[in-house]
Amino acid sequence: METRLNYVGVGYRFVAQLIDGILLAIIYYLVGLTIFGTTTWSVYGPEAATLMALNGLIGFLYFVLLEGTVGTTLGKMALKMKVVREDGSPCRLGPSVIRNILRIVDILPFLYIVGMVLIARSGKKQRL
Repeated sequence: METRLNYVGVGYRFVAQLIDGILLAIIYYLVGLTIFGTTTWSVYGPEAATLMALNGLIGFLYFVLLEGTVGTTLGKMALKMKVVREDGSPCRLGPSVIRNILRIVDILPFLYIVGMVLIARSGKKQRL
């Protein structure tokens, strides 16, 4: 039996990413308060670097673990989106690690512009 995939465009992905970003910002804020009694906006020096690295790790693990185990993040779940492999099978941890390492390429130049262009140009609306 062939699985029919519905490909999602940039708009829905943006909203899902926005939801995930808001949730992660809350988590980052709480982590900063818990560890340093403050947030990244008022921490300087080595403490700021530590907190930013920790927040980066939390964000990476959020996407890798959720996409790699349940196939969705909370933002994607809100929009009924799933991350699957090209053949429609569930995304696993290995592919999730790779896709999220490559997310760094999307973020660095101009905040996801590279990813949005790739999605818009792809017939299957894929970033990778």
